[in-house]
Amino acid sequence: MEALIRKDESALSGVPQRWGAINWRRIERNVRAMQIRIAKATQEGDWRRVKALQRSLTRSFSAKASAVKRVTENQGKRTAGVDRELWDSPEARWEAIGRLKRRGYRPMPLRRVYIPKANGKERPLGIPTMLDRAMQALYLLALEPVSEGTSDPNSYGFRINRSTADAMSQLFLNLSKKASARWILEADIRGCFDHISHDWLEHNVPMDKVVLRKWLKAGVVFQGQFQATEAGTPQGGIISPTLANVALNGLEAQLAEFLRAKRGVAGTRRAKVNVVRYADDFVITGETPEVLEHEVKPWVEQFLAVRGLSLSTEKTRVVNIAKGFDFLGWNFRKYSGTLLIKPSKKNAQAFYRKVKEVVSVNKTVRQTDLIRMLNPMLRGWAQYHSPVVAKTAFTRMEHVVFNVLWRWAKRRHPQKSADWVRSKYFATVGRRNWVFGTKLVNGDGSEGWSELYSLAGTPIRRHKKVRGDYHPFDPAQEMYGESLRQERMLEGMAHRKQWIRLYVSQRGLCALCQCKITKESGWHDHHIEYRVHGGSDALGNRVLLHPNCHAQVHARSIDVVKPASPVGEAM
Repeated sequence: MEALIRKDESALSGVPQRWGAINWRRIERNVRAMQIRIAKATQEGDWRRVKALQRSLTRSFSAKASAVKRVTENQGKRTAGVDRELWDSPEARWEAIGRLKRRGYRPMPLRRVYIPKANGKERPLGIPTMLDRAMQALYLLALEPVSEGTSDPNSYGFRINRSTADAMSQLFLNLSKKASARWILEADIRGCFDHISHDWLEHNVPMDKVVLRKWLKAGVVFQGQFQATEAGTPQGGIISPTLANVALNGLEAQLAEFLRAKRGVAGTRRAKVNVVRYADDFVITGETPEVLEHEVKPWVEQFLAVRGLSLSTEKTRVVNIAKGFDFLGWNFRKYSGTLLIKPSKKNAQAFYRKVKEVVSVNKTVRQTDLIRMLNPMLRGWAQYHSPVVAKTAFTRMEHVVFNVLWRWAKRRHPQKSADWVRSKYFATVGRRNWVFGTKLVNGDGSEGWSELYSLAGTPIRRHKKVRGDYHPFDPAQEMYGESLRQERMLEGMAHRKQWIRLYVSQRGLCALCQCKITKESGWHDHHIEYRVHGGSDALGNRVLLHPNCHAQVHARSIDVVKPASPVGEAM
C-alpha cells in the first residue's frame, strides 16, 4: 500500500518547494484516484482495505495540500479561531502542509459565536482554528467516498452535485400524480447538531476514531469561558454536515425494511411511504394519517433515539397535501388536485426584510454602489426559486422592493418633485418602465449602464433532478457526473451568455491552474490585457479564473494566455 502511495506522490512534477510551485491539476487527480479506490472497497464491503486506504490518503502530500487549499480559499478564510491565526500568505500555507500530522495532534476549543435565525432566535456556530479546519478537510477527503457509498438515495443535503432543487423535484414526483400520497409527516429534529450522541458517532463513523474523539471533545470558548462538549457536533466545522449525514443515513432504507416486514411488499406499496431528506430536514409521505402517526412516526423516534436525537413536538405534524406544507423555502400544496410549488410566505418575508435592511443602512451611498450590493441578493433569490411556480412571487417582490427604493430616493431629495426624483434614479429600458438604474464610467473611461436585477424577468426553468443512485466516486458514472456539473454551472451563468461561451471554450477548467470551475469554487472574469492598459471586452481577451487564482495573477503579475481546449481529456 505504501508503495502505491509513493508512486502517486512521485507522479508530481518534481518535489515542489513552495506553495506557488504546486501542480494543482495533478494534486486533484491524485486525490480523486485514491478516493475512487476507497469507494470501490466500500462497495465491496472490504472494511479493512477501506481503513488502510483512508490512512494512506490522509498521510499523502496531495491530500494535505488539497485540504490547506480548501480552507484558505473558502468564505471562512478570513475568520480566525481561538488562536487568532490566519494562513494568509503563500509561506504560511506551505508551512501548514507539514503541520497536518496525526501524531501529537491536539485540536483547540472552538470559538463560539451566535448568528440570527429567521424566527428571531440565534444559531450557535463553532469556529475551529485554521489547523483544525485543515485537519477536518483532510479527513473529510477520506470519509466522503465512504459516506456517499452508504447514503440513502433520497438524501440531498451537503452531498456532491446534489441540492435543495433535487429534493424539491423528488417531492414533486412523489406528490404530483392523482394517485400519489395525500398525507405528509413534517419532521423537525430538535437541535440535531447539538445533540448527536458522541458514543454513537465514535462507534459508527468509518474514520479514524482517535481523531474523531478529539474533535468531539475539544470544547468551546464563549466570552472567555471554556465549556466542555458532551454531545453534538459543532455547526461551522467542515466535517460536521457529513457526520450528521452519516448519523441519519439509513432512515430511508431501514424504514422501508421495517414496513416490508410488517406489511409485506404489496402493503408497503399501498402505504406510499417515501422519505426525502435534506441534511436534518426531512418529510415522509403516506397514504393515510394513521400510517404516519401510528407506524412511521414511532419508528422514526426510535431510530433517532439510538443516535441521541428526538423530534420536536411543536414543529412535527401530519398534514394533508390539500392544506400544504413548507419545506426548504417552498410551499407544496395541491389546488383542486394539481400540485403547485411556490416560494413560501416565510421565505419571501425573510428576504424582503434582508433587502430592506441593506437599503436602510445605506441611505447615503451612490446609486451604483447600492445596485452592486442588491443585485447578487436579488439574483440569488430569484435563481433559487426559478424551478418552481414563482412568477407571481417575483412580480410581488419586485413591487415591494421598488417601494423601498422609491422611499430611499425621495428621502435623499426631500425638496424635489416626484418627477425630478424619477428622472434622476429611474429610466425606461425597452418596454420596461421605472427601471432603477444609472450611467457609470468604466475603468477604461467608457460609459456603461448599471441597473437593478429584474426579478420579474427571471425565466422559470424546470430543474433536472440528479439520479438517486448517482455516486460521484464511481468511475462508471464519471461521464454522467461531469455532464451534470456542466449543466448546473451553465444554469448558474444563465444571465451572462458570454460567461457560458468562456466556460465551454475552456472545457470548464480554470485558465491558470487547469482545475475544475464549480459553484463551490466560484469564478472571476479576467481580462488578459487589462482594460486600464487598453484591453477590450472581447471574448478573445477574457478568461475565467478561480477567485484565488485571479488574486495571484494580479499580486504576482502572472501572464495568462488563452488556453487551448484539452484534447482527449474529460472536463
